[in-house]
Amino acid sequence: MRTADAYADLLKLGRPVIETGEAAVRLSLSVSHASHLLRSLEHAGLVRRLQRGLWALQPNPEPFSIPPYLTAPFPAYVSLWSALARHGMIEQIPRQVSVASTVQTRRVLTTLGIYEIHHLTPELFDGYTGSQQTGYVATPEKALFDAVYLRAPSGGRVYLPELTLPEDFDADSQLKEWIGRIARPRLQTLVARGLTAALAQASST
Repeated sequence: MRTADAYADLLKLGRPVIETGEAAVRLSLSVSHASHLLRSLEHAGLVRRLQRGLWALQPNPEPFSIPPYLTAPFPAYVSLWSALARHGMIEQIPRQVSVASTVQTRRVLTTLGIYEIHHLTPELFDGYTGSQQTGYVATPEKALFDAVYLRAPSGGRVYLPELTLPEDFDADSQLKEWIGRIARPRLQTLVARGLTAALAQASST
């Protein structure tokens, strides 16, 4: 099979990232032959190896589109510092991509950079928008909530002296809704205090 034809066929899957095994099934090849073909496509500048057995179907993929493929079959979205920066709420651009998922906390190294994956309970896994192609990103409210929530159990506080809130930031109903989903009353209190402290430091656009 010509590499150009193989690449066109892989694009028909309609996803930005595939596994070597998926390519093998799609192209009716053995896994070893599919791996060799994908390496050839990478040398041609068409795809990019993200980590062992995982490939982006373009050389410079959107980094925020990658997390669900790192945590599969568990879902994931970009949150915390990365989402706060994406929404223009903090000035510093994080080196790592912060991710929320129902998978256990882990640190994943890829050729695009490091992904810091943080565990959320299923009842708190929500509050994001986006698409498979562009990636899923927490709303401004959920990004701030996640940052405070994940620090609260250890007694740590989130210091955001340059935090800027979007004009339509919903500090009342949305943040209260997320706090209400926390199962443990003590943790509810800690998160509520942390959010109050963070909001007290914030300015508005």
